Amino acid sequence: MESLKIKEYMNHYPVTFTETMSVEEATLRFLKTKQIGGPVVDQNYKVLGFISEGDVLEKMLETIYFNENVAIIKDIMSKNILSVKPYDSIIELGQTMRKDKPKVYPVIDDDGNLLGTISRNEVLQACYKHGKARTSIEKEHASV
Repeated sequence: MESLKIKEYMNHYPVTFTETMSVEEATLRFLKTKQIGGPVVDQNYKVLGFISEGDVLEKMLETIYFNENVAIIKDIMSKNILSVKPYDSIIELGQTMRKDKPKVYPVIDDDGNLLGTISRNEVLQACYKHGKARTSIEKEHASV
C-alpha cells in the first residue's frame, strides 16, 4: 500500500499565535480564519504551546461572567504539545485521532520549528482521495 505522508496534505499556512497575544485578538483570529486551533510560536517559529477554540471560548465566557479582561495566550495555552513530523504516516495519525484529542496537530521539523498543521479534515481528505484512487485502479484492472 502506498504510504501517505503528512507533508502531502498539511496546511502550510496555519493560523498562529504568540504568548503575549490577548484572548480577544486570538478570538478574532479564530473567527477570521475559521480554524479550530493553532500553535503558539516565538519570533523564530519555534512551537511553544497550542491553543484551541475551546480554550479561548472558555476564557471569553469567564471574562464575560466576571467582567474582567486580563488574560493573554501564555496564561491559557497548553504547553503539553502533541505534534507530528512531515514524514509521519497519515494513516497512523488518523488512527491516533480516532481515540485522542486534539483535532489539529502542529507539524514540526526535527528542531521543533513549525512547518504547518494537519487537522482531522485534512486526514479525512487524504483517506478519501486515496480510497477513490484505489477504487479507480481496481475498476481499471477489472476491465482488462
